[in-house]
Amino acid sequence: MRHNLQSLLDFAVETVYQAGRLTLGYFQTGLRPDFKADDTPITAADRGAETLIRQRIEAAYPGHAIVGEEFGASESAGSEFRWFIDPIDGTKAFMRGLPIYAVLLGLEIAGRAEVGAVYFPALDELLAAATGLGCRWNGRPARVSAERQLSRGILAHADAASFERLGRGPAWARLQAASYHRCGMSDAYGHALVATGRAEVMLDPIMNAWDCGPFPPILREAGGFFGDWAGNETIHGGEALSTTPALLPQVLALIAGDQAK
Repeated sequence: MRHNLQSLLDFAVETVYQAGRLTLGYFQTGLRPDFKADDTPITAADRGAETLIRQRIEAAYPGHAIVGEEFGASESAGSEFRWFIDPIDGTKAFMRGLPIYAVLLGLEIAGRAEVGAVYFPALDELLAAATGLGCRWNGRPARVSAERQLSRGILAHADAASFERLGRGPAWARLQAASYHRCGMSDAYGHALVATGRAEVMLDPIMNAWDCGPFPPILREAGGFFGDWAGNETIHGGEALSTTPALLPQVLALIAGDQAK
C-alpha cells in the first residue's frame, strides 16, 4: 500500500495509550455521568479523551477527516482518510468502576478500515493492527482460536436483553443453544477476546461505526472475521460479529435460521 501504514499504526497506538491514561485519572473516583437523549451516559472522561485524540489527529494529519462519538464529524473535503473515535467504549462499565472499558481508534483509507488500535486502560491491554502488518496484543502476536466446533466455543456478548429488544431474539437463542459457554464481556472487550483466541464468537445486535472502527484490521490480521451478521466486513452495518474463519459459516447459518450443523 502506498501509504505508510506503520507510521499511522504507531500514531494510533500512542494516541489510544495517551487517551487511556487520561481516563484513568477519572476511573473509580465517583465520577457522575450526564445522560444523552438516548439515555446513554457521558462523563468528563469521555469528553477529555476525545478532545485529546482529536487534537493529536489535527496536529499530525490536518487533512484527515474525523468522526467521534461525542463531538461528531469533522469532514475534510476530498480526504480519503477518515478516523473513527470512541473515547470510552463501555461508559456504563467505566462509570461503575468496572475495568473492561476501552479507548478505540480506527482509520479508514478510501472506504476500507486499514488501521486499528484498542486500549483497555484499567487492564493495561493494548491490541493493534494494520493491513499486512499483523495484529499484536501487548507487543506479542495475536491469533484467533483454532477451535473448530461451536459446541466447544465461548460466545461473548454485551447486553443480553438487547437481542430481544432489537428483534434478534430467535438468532440469539439459536447461537446460545449451539455454543458451549455464554458470557457477558461488555462491548469492545468481547471482540478483543476473539482476536486473541480467548473466545470464539462476539455478537452485538446494535453498533455504530465509532464503536468498531479498529476491529476489521485487528480481526483480519489475527486471522479472523469482523463484520455484520450477513458476513460482510464493515463497520457500517449497524451490528457486529467477530469470529473465526472455521466457525463463520456455522454462525451465519444459525443467524439466518438454518440449524443444520
